[in-house]
Order: sequence, then structure tokens, then C-alpha cells
Amino acid sequence: MIIPVLQENNFKMENKMTDYSKLEKEVDAQADLIWKVASNVWEFAELSYEEVKSSALEAEALEKNGFKISDRGIGGLDTSWIATWGSGSPVLGILVEFDALPGLGNDTVPKQAPAKSGNTNGHGCGHNLIGSTSVGAAIALKNHMEKEKIAGTLRVFGCPAEEMLNGKNYMASDGAFDGLDVCMHNHPMSENTVWNFHSTASIDLLIEWHGLAAHAGAFPWEGRNALHAAEIFLVAANMMREQMLPTARLHYQILSGGLAVNVIPDYAKILVRYRGPSAENILKYKAWLIDMAKGASLSTQTKETVTNLGGIYDCLANDVFAERMTDHMKRYFPIKWTDEEQAYAKAIQKEMGKPEDGLAVNVLPVPTGVEMGGSSDVGDVSWNVPTMGAVYSAWPRHIPPHQWGCTACNGMSIGHKATLHAAKALAATGLDLLTEPDLLKAIRDEFDKRKEGKQYKSLSDSKINPRGQMSDENIKNYECCIHAAMEHFGIKEHKE
Repeated sequence: MIIPVLQENNFKMENKMTDYSKLEKEVDAQADLIWKVASNVWEFAELSYEEVKSSALEAEALEKNGFKISDRGIGGLDTSWIATWGSGSPVLGILVEFDALPGLGNDTVPKQAPAKSGNTNGHGCGHNLIGSTSVGAAIALKNHMEKEKIAGTLRVFGCPAEEMLNGKNYMASDGAFDGLDVCMHNHPMSENTVWNFHSTASIDLLIEWHGLAAHAGAFPWEGRNALHAAEIFLVAANMMREQMLPTARLHYQILSGGLAVNVIPDYAKILVRYRGPSAENILKYKAWLIDMAKGASLSTQTKETVTNLGGIYDCLANDVFAERMTDHMKRYFPIKWTDEEQAYAKAIQKEMGKPEDGLAVNVLPVPTGVEMGGSSDVGDVSWNVPTMGAVYSAWPRHIPPHQWGCTACNGMSIGHKATLHAAKALAATGLDLLTEPDLLKAIRDEFDKRKEGKQYKSLSDSKINPRGQMSDENIKNYECCIHAAMEHFGIKEHKE
């Protein structure tokens, strides 16, 4: 489904004469906390489903500042939580992410170099900044609401495993985002804009084949080759590309294919990810891929098992929401980079063979009708409640995420400036959403129009994500991290 630009929607509301200076001061008052969260999570660099220190730190930072932590373990994700402050309407959601990527650990230098900690994981997608920005904006907004007696409820969501594309979808299926009027998120990038893109929906299938082992030289006819089944499946899947839409994507990873060359492999395993333009398209190609797995089994007299690890929706755009957030992006961006920071960025670009024009120095117009090949589990949130994200320069232009150069920038002054400015843009947008009912109505009207009457139904076959459930040992570790963070912030105990 290609989301069109809604030409008939002529709603345009200029910001009322709101004085944002008080709110900016509230963000500035949290500047040390914002960077402490960002830099600590950058150091932790924990992978999806393992974000025990990062999750604990950010949750307790919010609790220290008046939020109540509840609903740990939503959708089978043990490191998830909800932090709530306030009462009544409107109810504003803010998303937090904190997982890193394997193999992207890097020192804060403009070249590929191991992190001083020795951690080979790294925040090459800037989730350390996503967390710090959202936490800082939420605390500042809460303090401003208290002082100015602004009604409303803030809910901050700790969302694990975005890099696995299987976090917020399970949280949505479990009802985490029910009752929100609107929701915001943020993402560092190489440019300054808003997340008004139409991303791809996605599904992950784990396919296993079980055969029969045999001596590959002496008695091969006694065996049934599971690896051959996997090979047949991959040939068929690659042939399917001819019948895929241009906006669709197909990736796979061979996880197991035998342990010895002279043994007929009795087990093979593949992880396949299909991305398509809509939930309907995902379900169609999911069924096709499952048929291929069955066909490969029939061809080799093996037995297949297909597990749906989770599916996510495409991100639903919202021009009204995007326009208002862009107003505030222009208020706090572009950042005034120092000559040293621009030189740092250009050195990374030179290392990567990219044009050496440094960091972004402008704010892009609102994207409308833009198709993006990537995916995000924010899509599931966006089909439940109107959702928009601030996208901001935190690493050099022309450098895509998931690169060592991003990790380097996210742990030094470039990332430091980026998260502080982004927190101001997010907080200011939140203030408008809380105080302008006409704006909220216009956003909701566009949301309803874009949904075209379609109701959200999870693409995951299970309501609970089994990969998000930690072992007893890891749960104890998580609890220790929670208590350590509580002690650090001077929290005696959780309020029930």
C-alpha cells in the first residue's frame, strides 16, 4: 500500500503565541541527566532482549523524577516497562529504545577503532540518544506541566529489541498503547527532518528442516538431506523476487547446515525476513514462503517447521502532525556545529569514501509520499494511535545508520548536542499536543482517513515474544540492575 499525499486535507494551524522559553529551561535543567543517560547506555551497548542495565537506568531516572513505573514484562518482553505521570486527558505517549547492534563497537575517534571498554557491540543506530532524548523531554514536560498547571497524562514506554523488529509489535498486541491520544518518538540520523515516511512492513520466519543423518560416502542413500531442503527453499525464494513489488525486500541468513562434510546433515535452519508495503502484502507472501518450505520438504523427504518470530506494520504517515513537529525542528535545528566537530565528521566521511561535506546544516521540508525500504516496529504503534518522530543530525551526512562512524559520533559531543536539541523539539511538540485540542482533532482526523477503516491486527502468531523472556539468571541480573539504579537515584522502593 502506497500512502498518498492527502491533497484534500487543507488543515494548517500556525503555532499559537506560546512562550517556549520556560520549557526550554526545563530541558536545559535536565542536560546533565540527558547526557549521563546517553553516555551510560552508549557504554553498556546491550543487544536486543539483553538491555538489562539500559532499561533499569532509564526507568529509574524517570521514577526519580516523579513517574510511576508499571507493567514490566509487557508482551513477554522482560526489559519493557511503562512510566506514567499525571491524570486525565489528553494522554501523550513517548517511546524509548535502548538496544545496540553486534560488531559496531567503536571508540569516539573518527576512524574504525575498538571501543576502549572492549565491548564489540555498539550504538550504530543511536538508540542511546533515542532513550536520552525521550527521557529528558518527558521529565522537562512533566515539570513544566506541574508549574503551569497543564492537565494531561504522560506515558513513557521502554521498548526493547527494535533492532530485531520485534518489540513494540508485541507490546501493541498486549494493549500497551491503548488509551493514548497521540504518540511521539525520535531517531538520530544524518539529516534533520521528521519521520513522515512510509516504511515497509516486515515478517521474520524461522524455518527448520529435519532429515536423517547417514555416512555421506558409504551410505548416502540412507540419509535425507535437510541442507538440500534449505537450498531448494532458497532457490525458490530468490525466484520469487521476480513477482515481488519494487518496494518489497527479501533477506535471509543460513543459521545451520550440518556439522561435518562427510555426514548427510539431518538438520538445517534459515532465518528469512520479508518486507512489503502493507500488512496485507506481508500475509500474502508469508503464505507463499511457507508453501515453499513445505515444497522443499516434499522434494527431499524431510519435515519442515516454520515459526513466525514476529511481524510488524508499515509506518503510517500524518502530514498535520509532521508539519507541527517540523515547526519545532526548525526552532531548535540546525545545530551550530564547531569547526572541530565538522572536521571530525569530514574525517569519517573521508574514511568511508563519502562526500566530505560534514554535518547537516539545514532542516528538510516535511516528507510526503516518501517510500522507505527500511522498517521499524514503530509502525505497529502508528496503526494504533497517531504517531510522529523527530529525526535529527547526529552523524555525518551520506552515512547510513548501522555503521561504526555512527557509533563514534553517538558517544561524543556531536551526540551530546543532538540529544539535547532533540529533547527540546520533542518537548515543545508535546506541549502543543497537550494544549491545543484543535490540533489533536486534526491529527486524529487524518489518522482515521489514512487507516481507511482498517483495524489493527497483529502480524505475529503469538501474543507473547518468547525471545524477550530472560532466563532465571538474567532476571536476577536485571533485578540487581534495577536496585542499583534505584540506589544511584536515591529511590527507596517502588511505589505500588
